Amino acid sequence: MKNLRNTLISIMKIVPDKVYLMMQYYYHFHKLPNLKNPQTYNEKLQWLKLYDRRPEYTLMVDKYLVKDYVSKIIGEEYIIPTIGVWDSIDEIDWEGLPDQFVLKWNHDSGSVFICKDKKNIDKEQAIKILKRNEHSSGFWYGREWPYKNVQPRIIAEKYMEDEDGELKDFKFFCFNGETKAMFVATDRFNKSVETKFDFFDSDFNHMPFTNGHPNATRPIKKPQSFDLMKHLARKLSKGYPHIRVDFYEIKGKVYFGELTLYHWSGFVPFKPSKYDKLFGDWIELPK
Repeated sequence: MKNLRNTLISIMKIVPDKVYLMMQYYYHFHKLPNLKNPQTYNEKLQWLKLYDRRPEYTLMVDKYLVKDYVSKIIGEEYIIPTIGVWDSIDEIDWEGLPDQFVLKWNHDSGSVFICKDKKNIDKEQAIKILKRNEHSSGFWYGREWPYKNVQPRIIAEKYMEDEDGELKDFKFFCFNGETKAMFVATDRFNKSVETKFDFFDSDFNHMPFTNGHPNATRPIKKPQSFDLMKHLARKLSKGYPHIRVDFYEIKGKVYFGELTLYHWSGFVPFKPSKYDKLFGDWIELPK
């Protein structure tokens, strides 16, 4: 079975980007995308992958290099401190790490290891998580081309948590410098329950749809720094057809999370589907 899987992966890697994206889109939506005249949000994300290829996008998706890029635009005070950075797992300075820290790769989104107490660290588990994602890439699954040339590095960051003992994400959907919607991600690191996504408009009114995860079962509080987050998101997204800008809020202070060019890689349906068209209407594709 493993040999068959590797063979299929090898075959898919030689399929041209456009053909591959049409196949993936069909698999998830049971129809082909309209790439000549895209209308929906997910269709337009596929178009942007193929035709909007600005060189700075590679820097923007690199979770290490993006920190310097963002600090030059909005200020270093919004950047989560980096404790260390290494080119391989073997180079990690375990002894030099503080009592609490977070480890992750700079080139993927699933390799986070959280240490709240170094005395009780499960080092083998940390290495296992990092090795699992060492060779992963957003390029091959979703043909998100900016990831293709990201040099893999391991980052150690300062451990952060909010007043609820977690780290909620506030993710803003921006369109050429305008914030139109956002969602809050909760229960991200609670292994006993599924992650929750709740979408809101630019005035923090709850939007009645789901996308990838169910809504939370408890009310979501508006962040204290909501207006500041919108202001910073507008600055970071100005001049680009679409960027999702992510922030955290710790005791009223805002911290930058990451920049995302292709939410869910454009492969996750909106339920109901009319919101796929609504978000699509907000993207003005480059000529």
